[in-house]
Amino acid sequence: MNKVRRQLKHRQYLPFSLLPFAFCLGIAVANAQGYPAKTVRIVVPFTPGGTADTLGRIVAAKLTESLGQNFVVENRPGAGGVLGSDLVAKSAPDGYLLVVSGVASHVIAPALAAKPPFDPARDFTHIALFGGPPAVFGVHPSLPAKDLKSFVVLAWKNPHTLIYGSPGNGTQGHLMGELFKQSARMEIVHVPYRGASGAVVDIVAGHIHAISTTLTTASAQIRAGRIRALAISSAARLPNYPDLPTYRELGYRDVVGTVWFSLSGPPGMPADIVSRLNGEVRRILQLPDVRERLRGDGIEPNQLDPKAFNTFMSDEIRRWGPIVRASGAVVD
Repeated sequence: MNKVRRQLKHRQYLPFSLLPFAFCLGIAVANAQGYPAKTVRIVVPFTPGGTADTLGRIVAAKLTESLGQNFVVENRPGAGGVLGSDLVAKSAPDGYLLVVSGVASHVIAPALAAKPPFDPARDFTHIALFGGPPAVFGVHPSLPAKDLKSFVVLAWKNPHTLIYGSPGNGTQGHLMGELFKQSARMEIVHVPYRGASGAVVDIVAGHIHAISTTLTTASAQIRAGRIRALAISSAARLPNYPDLPTYRELGYRDVVGTVWFSLSGPPGMPADIVSRLNGEVRRILQLPDVRERLRGDGIEPNQLDPKAFNTFMSDEIRRWGPIVRASGAVVD
């Protein structure tokens, strides 16, 4: 009995004031280990059929397989991706409502808004970078422009006549189109759509002359010969499109960039959940069937951990912010 009393006497206990903290910490760890315990919703802040939607659904399907709970995609388009993103920014940081973020919704649109509803760096937990395709500029096959040079000449001869569509005001398809327009010193008319799919439908139908959108969105119609691709915004030609020149090699050196997408959540998400999702997404992007699908659309998957991804996000905001504001574009 005396031995037991001596052990109890020297045993250390947590101060009473720290018990609530320890209790909450235990719950957080248990929640992270048991995540996900129910359906996870992934908001795509653009219309169905675009690159954000495609990437979101690929990742959601694979996460469903690997984590044993449903990951479902919800399309919430509007304001260049701001509306759906803002919904997630203001949700509970429990990992059950995520968003397909990207350069359009988290870099371009906030830079254009007079009073953006969120800070793209502070008001989100940035989880994993998917990567993204270059923008492509294409025309309807009936247009007498076989290459980019002949399109520019046609535009010079017919100012304010040729119409090009984009996924919407403030999207990178729009920005690349405007950079091309300014660099070529031509007057073509921009028509913004509420998502890329509408612009693709209209150019295939011959309602507009040209389109500036992601290669992913237009690739099927390009392969089918319903859109004639003239240039892409990647730094070099893509292996799957060896005959498609870049803007840079055609003399438009500033028209370079990718339309990248990623996975983000509300601010304050548990680090363990973020780490688990990041690892799963990176694993998914390296699966042979996924890599083949993405490379066909000109997408090279990325392998950034959460810290590196946050650094990338900050760099993109600093790079594109001044350019976007100087472009004069406005968000729908």
